[in-house]
Amino acid sequence: MNETFMKEKPVLPLMLSMALPMVLSMMVNSLYNIIDSFFVSQISEEAMTALSLVYPVQNVINAVGIGFGIGINAVIAFYLGAGDNREADRVATQGLVLAVIHGVVMTVCCIAMMPAFLGMFTSSETVIELGVRYCVVAFAFTLVIIVGVTFEKIFQAVGNMKTTMISLMCGCITNIVFDPILIFGYGPFPAMGIEGAALATGIGQALTLAIYLVVYFVRPIRVHIRRQHILPGKGMVWKLYSIGIPATLNLALPSLLISALNAILAAYSEVYILVLGIYYKLQTFIYLPANGVVQGMRPLIGYNYGAGENKRVSQIYKIVLCMSGIIMVLGTVICLLIPSQLMGLFTHTEATIQAGETALRIIGAGFIVSAVSVTSSGALEGLGKGTPSLLISLCRYVVLIIPVALLLSRLFGAVGVWNAFWITEAITAILSLFIYLKAIA
Repeated sequence: MNETFMKEKPVLPLMLSMALPMVLSMMVNSLYNIIDSFFVSQISEEAMTALSLVYPVQNVINAVGIGFGIGINAVIAFYLGAGDNREADRVATQGLVLAVIHGVVMTVCCIAMMPAFLGMFTSSETVIELGVRYCVVAFAFTLVIIVGVTFEKIFQAVGNMKTTMISLMCGCITNIVFDPILIFGYGPFPAMGIEGAALATGIGQALTLAIYLVVYFVRPIRVHIRRQHILPGKGMVWKLYSIGIPATLNLALPSLLISALNAILAAYSEVYILVLGIYYKLQTFIYLPANGVVQGMRPLIGYNYGAGENKRVSQIYKIVLCMSGIIMVLGTVICLLIPSQLMGLFTHTEATIQAGETALRIIGAGFIVSAVSVTSSGALEGLGKGTPSLLISLCRYVVLIIPVALLLSRLFGAVGVWNAFWITEAITAILSLFIYLKAIA
């Protein structure tokens, strides 16, 4: 492959070739999220509530892996664009070492904290027990998740999106297949209940990592893990964390938001906590494909920025904004047309379905305008400008939405929380465009 294709190939075909494999794999991943939750909801409504309460912690684990991986991705792409392959190897090696450390620490901490964490949001012993049982199995695969994401970002940094697509899709499909087998027990497999859902997820994640490792050793890529670079250098660690920490916070902030909204909604009914949990599962079908477009953008925008191709940087941003907008339009239409059918996938309680129908229609009003924030934040991460990207996410997930949700809930009850979403997205879109233009000026 021509090593300079990321700055020579026409922008639109290049962006499509980078983004479409990731969009496809993200759509399969979002389908896994929905199917996984569907099978768990067949156990009981308490099991689905437990999964909803565990979700913020799972999101933090993914945020650390993906966020730090974004730092690795951006710095590798920059050095490749600048023609410095040795430094790119150093980034990959030291990034992997730090990722392993992150995985070990989080495995211990997350398993230990879960009983107390779940007790903050529910007094139901059944929900707490189900949540703990799920977490012990699911969080045992934390190191596998973190290392797998690290290799994902390394492969993406060199423009190898097909391997990432194949690995993610194989892991997700394996998860989907094993979910009912391990939850309900088919053939030689015992019925494991909610632990089966966690184990199916772990098996899928392990397969994804195994594929990355096989491809890395059988068909070497431009960036290599080298023994002489294992000891982290102060300068390199600073570069990785200066992008990785803001990116991690970007991805972890939804966990803070969900926990805050759960606390607000708990004052009204646990039904609304369940509705919020179902919404966050459903919205992955919209935001994960958009995230796939952004993943395709990051190495391109970072490479061209490192190569001094500022005009191409601007073209890439505009194209991605349009692609994200199209995805969000489709998401809005779906939520307006079939909200009750979507909620019915996870619960048969009429009151819950009606509450969820209202929530989806109101929240969906903010999808289209959120494309501006999603694209701007991802572009800034690809350019290595982590702090401005973090400012956008702080607006979306903390600074605006939590106070607005609290105020509107006092006036209109749970419906006020749903309206806080689209109000926040509209204001943040304006702010994010201003932040992006100022950061690249």
